[in-house]
Amino acid sequence: VQLQASGGGLVQAGGSLRLVCTASGSLFSENALSWYRQAPGKRRELIARITNSGSTEYPRSMRDRFTISRDYGSNTVYLQRSSLKPEDTGVYYCHAVQFGGKDYGMEFWGKGTQVTVSS
Repeated sequence: VQLQASGGGLVQAGGSLRLVCTASGSLFSENALSWYRQAPGKRRELIARITNSGSTEYPRSMRDRFTISRDYGSNTVYLQRSSLKPEDTGVYYCHAVQFGGKDYGMEFWGKGTQVTVSS
């Protein structure tokens, strides 16, 4: 499974963000797709997760700030946020985990896409 993310770049504070990640290859039908962020000098943190059934999970610190969605037919996951702040700067990573088959629990990471929010 390969994850390809796009949509990063330089954005002004107050602007919007829309990241796209597509999982290619044989991802088991029972799965979850997530977005993580690693800000400069900080640990990688979960932003949001969405399962193949549409269940979403947001850490409290990310709730009401980001919106995750997915296209079930293509295993594509989206991340949206408006009103960007400089503290949203970081590398955004796409992540997948599968919940079935012989590779139950196997995780996959994309290479990350840089988002820089200028003040």
